Amino acid sequence: MASQLQSPETYGEIDPRVEALVHDLIAQVADKWTMILIEVLHDHGEQRFTQISKRVPGVSQKMLTQTLRQMERNGLVLRTVHPVVPPKVEYRLTKLGESLGEAFCGVWTWAEDNLETVETARQGFDERAAG
Repeated sequence: MASQLQSPETYGEIDPRVEALVHDLIAQVADKWTMILIEVLHDHGEQRFTQISKRVPGVSQKMLTQTLRQMERNGLVLRTVHPVVPPKVEYRLTKLGESLGEAFCGVWTWAEDNLETVETARQGFDERAAG
């Protein structure tokens, strides 16, 4: 596996802006909620805040708000405010958000392919830790 991973030196000079963006995006998508929200918006299309919160059990209103704002800032979601009373706000994935979701499909494939191996490793670890 190590031979497949290449260091940045292999590619030559790395644009520090690209490196910063990669680090920022990894930090965001590695959080618990971003990929779940991408999945919800991908599967259900444009959604209101309350619809999203119902589809994501366990997310607090504060965390949902923060995550959607960060996703909007990064261009992953589009927030549309309709001029009605009461205000109607909807969220949908942008093309950029869709493409990020597609990029992480490999994680699902990896999880499916390695589920039993990971579960066996966890069980062995837990047994050793308990003993």
